[in-house]
Amino acid sequence: MPNQESATILVVDDDRQVRGLVASLLQVEGYRVIEAPNGDLALAQMEATPPDLVLLDVIMPGGLDGIQLCQRLKSNEATMLIPVVILTALDTLSDRIQGIEAGADDFLTKPFNRLELLARVRSLLRLKRLADRLERVESVICALAEAVEAKDPYTEGHLEQLASYAEALARELGLSPQEQRDVREGAILHDVGKIGVPEAILRKPSSLSKEEYRVVQNHPLVGHRILAPLRFAPRVLPAVRGHHEHFDGQGYPDGVGGPDIPLEARIVAVADAYDAMTSDRPYRSALPQQEAIRRLRADSGKQFDPQVVECFVELLLRGILTKQSSLP
Repeated sequence: MPNQESATILVVDDDRQVRGLVASLLQVEGYRVIEAPNGDLALAQMEATPPDLVLLDVIMPGGLDGIQLCQRLKSNEATMLIPVVILTALDTLSDRIQGIEAGADDFLTKPFNRLELLARVRSLLRLKRLADRLERVESVICALAEAVEAKDPYTEGHLEQLASYAEALARELGLSPQEQRDVREGAILHDVGKIGVPEAILRKPSSLSKEEYRVVQNHPLVGHRILAPLRFAPRVLPAVRGHHEHFDGQGYPDGVGGPDIPLEARIVAVADAYDAMTSDRPYRSALPQQEAIRRLRADSGKQFDPQVVECFVELLLRGILTKQSSLP
């Protein structure tokens, strides 16, 4: 986790004197500083030494200018959470709007005040520390999902297979790239609430008792409670909470139906059911594709959204969705 003593700040400016001045101010405060005279070299520096914050000039001759570099950083998942402060002599409204649209986190107009610069740096680094902390929490949650999968040897590889199905289905249904990613993440985390279900129930080779079934039915709510405090929760909770709702309103935990079930949940429900049917279980062997398709269609309009079922079946028949025998 970066702190004042260890945080690394990248200063990008084609003016050597400006870079030197900014670097000196930051180093006195205990920050580690790396420098680059243009956008292209800044990218190379970032690959070698990922910074915790970037101070970026706008006008740089040759290669990427500041706005282009900011856009590049904010569109890359690996760097999008790194705060970017634009240092510029340009201070018109249109210049600031351009910077905002590029994703800049803050602006300082040259010549800048030393105390203001340091205050902005400290504030943004606090936000970066929080983001890093949340990322670690999210990694732990994903590890929990994998731990749930590991409880049952018959579901090994299920999460990645399900995520692949769900993402392809979301794409075919016309969801945006971000929504496709949300569906994929929701699929990976859909059963995280089963961390509270005893292993003996998850592995039971025969039918569950009513009491055991009630325990299993509670897992969408447990998953909701686990994920709700997290930054990315709004993107994944619809699939986590709603993947056992039925199109006819007879599912759980909320008993909603039809379009009141989030589309993400309807997608994950179909993909999850198909993968379960075509995988070996303690009580039966994997079903062939045609039988699994028949069962999906038999429950279309009851358990599953008919449109989602037909779209999924079409992808199967076109060979776009394939069952992987082993997953990395």
